[in-house]
Amino acid sequence: MTTDIKQRIEAANLEAVKRMNAGDPVLVDVAPAGQVIPGLEDKMILHSGPPISWERMCGAQRGAMTGIALYEGWAQTPSEAIHLLQSGAITFEPNHAHQTVGPMAGTISATMPVWVVENRAFGNRAFCRQVEGRQQFGDYSDGALNGLRLWRDVWAPALRCVLQQGGELPLKPIIAKALQMGDELHNRCVSASSLFANAMAVRLSQAKIPHDALVGTLQYITNHELVFLGLSMAAGKSIADPARGIEYSTVVTAMARNGTDFGIRVSGLGEEWFTAPSPRVQGLYLPGFKEEDAGFDMGDSAITETVGWGGFVLAGATGILGFVGGTPEQAFAYSKEMRQITTTSSANYRMPVFGFEGSPLGIDVRKVVQTGILPIIDTAMAHKEPGHPIIGAGLVRPPLDCFKKALVRFGEQYA
Repeated sequence: MTTDIKQRIEAANLEAVKRMNAGDPVLVDVAPAGQVIPGLEDKMILHSGPPISWERMCGAQRGAMTGIALYEGWAQTPSEAIHLLQSGAITFEPNHAHQTVGPMAGTISATMPVWVVENRAFGNRAFCRQVEGRQQFGDYSDGALNGLRLWRDVWAPALRCVLQQGGELPLKPIIAKALQMGDELHNRCVSASSLFANAMAVRLSQAKIPHDALVGTLQYITNHELVFLGLSMAAGKSIADPARGIEYSTVVTAMARNGTDFGIRVSGLGEEWFTAPSPRVQGLYLPGFKEEDAGFDMGDSAITETVGWGGFVLAGATGILGFVGGTPEQAFAYSKEMRQITTTSSANYRMPVFGFEGSPLGIDVRKVVQTGILPIIDTAMAHKEPGHPIIGAGLVRPPLDCFKKALVRFGEQYA
């Protein structure tokens, strides 16, 4: 690689992280997905990770798809739903192709309300569905679908009313404060969720909302420790997207998995996915489940690590270790390690444990391949078979082959 190309790469990478640092995510709406997500059509389900067909989907992804077909009323029974999904009558497309992210299976359809986050620095928008512990993991029971219906019929409309009457909600201050309160904004969003609930509670009480909906929505946002995860994911997507498409940049702009494939995107390589088989998660299981029950890694939530949160700031969020496993010493080492594969530090999101140094920002595929150090990601675990809720949580690293393939393609395109 010539000196000239190296200089171009360095300049391009600095531009990519400059754009990420400038990101200013603001919650502007909670709206039905079909009204706001570009290109989302009827009889279409968006999903996490790279593109995938029904035949290659893991059990949890199939279960979540089945749940959406029932939730939308396209089918009346699970067997009808599966037949419909197999027939090709429903289109499957990745969330990332539509400015969107989704937790675990990530399934989004037209009537499902989504968080709408606008990056005021660049004017782009990103979207994410609600976070819950059942349908997104592949559970398609009535109880799981009732949670989606309450979100659609009660909680999301109330929150939308608040935003319409009381104005938008800046997320950058909440994220910055939560990181200093022990969150990592992926598996641990306790502080951010509390700060969000505090910000919305007074607005809810002042909005013109029926009493039952008001009380129900207050109960929802004040008792849901992961309610902010959907917001942090949409915020992360809105921050990462302006860094896409920069010629010569080797900065990663997305990491996502569908339970079968793990894929990454790189700024200077456009929309192409570089994939390898999705790995197993190492972690802790909820009572009644064991390692043999687990499927492979799944979800778009690694967008948080892509912008420097999640596993990258574990050293400041050691309270999460009781959920995902590991020791404080390991958490500290992970966060230090991530500085070896990133371009810079965040100008906005700082870690007290490192003397308020910014979180590691801008994963560089060259550094990953050169050092062999892979990004560390917090994640939850889904069952390998359809029909189950969350079964555990842990830590995972992407396959090195994703980064090797991207670097080879980069050489073909630029060298």
